[in-house]
Amino acid sequence: MPIYEFKCLKCQAYFEMLIMNKDEEVELKCPECKSENFERIISSTNFAMGDSSDSSNKPSATTRTCSSGSCTTYEIPGHSR
Repeated sequence: MPIYEFKCLKCQAYFEMLIMNKDEEVELKCPECKSENFERIISSTNFAMGDSSDSSNKPSATTRTCSSGSCTTYEIPGHSR
């Protein structure tokens, strides 16, 4: 479910729209001025892999021997199910 980001060409406001289905008909209007004159912009991304001072919050790799040669398991910090 991608979130698309737009910039209104009339009032210069930025807004986002969650598109649930590519076939879904969505009425796009600027939430500030109700203009239909806007452009889609490329969103910037942001992520964090942990703090350098906290060794328990860093990614780690464990390599072991398995039937196909060697296998590596990666532990990535963050939420787990």
